[in-house]
Amino acid sequence: MASAAEQMAANMSWSAFAKATELRQRILFTIGLLIIYRVGTYIPVPGIDAGALKEFMDQAQQGIGGMLSMFTGGALARMGLFALGIMPYISASIIVQLLTSLVPSLEQLKKEGEQGRKKINQYTRYGTVLLATFQAVALARSLEAGSLVTEPGLFFQAGAVLSLVGGTMFLMWLGEQITARGVGNGISLIIFVGIVAEIPAATAQFLSQGRSGAISPAVVVGVMVMIVAVVAFVVFMERALRKVHIQYPRRQVGMKVYDGGSSHLPIKVNPAGVIPAIFASALLLLPTTISTFSSGQSGPVMSAILAYFGPGQPLYLLFYGGMTVFFTFFYTKEVSFKVDDVADNLKSQNGFIPGIRPGKKTAEYLDYVVTRLLVVGSAYLAAVVLLPDFLRSEFAVPFYFGGTSVLIVVSVTMDTINQVQSHLLAHQYEGLIEKSQLRGGGSRRRGRGRRKPVRK
Repeated sequence: MASAAEQMAANMSWSAFAKATELRQRILFTIGLLIIYRVGTYIPVPGIDAGALKEFMDQAQQGIGGMLSMFTGGALARMGLFALGIMPYISASIIVQLLTSLVPSLEQLKKEGEQGRKKINQYTRYGTVLLATFQAVALARSLEAGSLVTEPGLFFQAGAVLSLVGGTMFLMWLGEQITARGVGNGISLIIFVGIVAEIPAATAQFLSQGRSGAISPAVVVGVMVMIVAVVAFVVFMERALRKVHIQYPRRQVGMKVYDGGSSHLPIKVNPAGVIPAIFASALLLLPTTISTFSSGQSGPVMSAILAYFGPGQPLYLLFYGGMTVFFTFFYTKEVSFKVDDVADNLKSQNGFIPGIRPGKKTAEYLDYVVTRLLVVGSAYLAAVVLLPDFLRSEFAVPFYFGGTSVLIVVSVTMDTINQVQSHLLAHQYEGLIEKSQLRGGGSRRRGRGRRKPVRK
């Protein structure tokens, strides 16, 4: 039998959405900030030679365009203020989360509640500034080495670094505002919009090559079918979970005795989400980006790294898949699902897994379950992130499809839809409470208005 929440969700309609004024305001606020982000991708960094940059990007787009355009929404190809994108903030967040699980002082800070969370967020912002500054300096020098600036020198480097770091910090602020006052996770939505904005141009280019005969019609149809199949597969895997049965004993509170109950502890097949793929791709992509903008004028060490770890190379694919698997296990067990903490929480709530003793045995059992799930989850992530390189090498697909882009699009879409449904449910609950209060007040007023019969 469906629950009350499920029945209310089934009864949602456009009329219910029209009555949710706060939700509409949140959606409009989110759309407005995302439009500001898209406008910022077209504002160029001062001192860039637009003609030389366009000619260079037309030649280099096939090699670096996929992953770079995905994270920056095309800002890097135009060398806009948001050319670094939100990646420095994401990398800093992941690094701080990993350090939180490894450094005891940071772990204790995390347990201090709201004040500890604010302090960790402050450390994340400092890390974002450091990473963005390092990447901006490297990118500015690479642009100078590639003869893509009008007046190279210290003045250009200072202006470019200030513009790029300021753009990244402004994006971080936009993301925080969307999360607090809009709908969905702001940082994820910024990446999502960047990916979606590049899809029409890439699709048009792909279809034009099929029309001209550069790609056979069979490949075009096959790729389109594969897109639908991959999206459906990612949705299925992201929703897949393992339910661990939890039993609660009978308990007595005061003079009342409550019967024991049971519930389930849901464990996702992929508890780490898209973070392992993002972190692995960010680490592997940095040397390629610097070398590309320096027009190949790199030292022997960088040349050797690119020869073996360039996109599409066997070692690149091996390390990309291996790092994705490693970060899936590491991030899940150290950050997103710490079995010791889960076992302690169950023990403090008097919950237990049938047949398993509370405490250490429960933690060992959960670790066993999570490890088996991660074998499937990490293999799924590695297969999805390596799909774009396979398509480009085997079928000469001219755009970057699959991998992290599909994971982000699917995850952000599902999360945003869930938040919209939560706001609609909250609005319906408020309406029901107001109606019940009005009915209760009316009945009380009618009761007070009635006169008792007078005895004669």
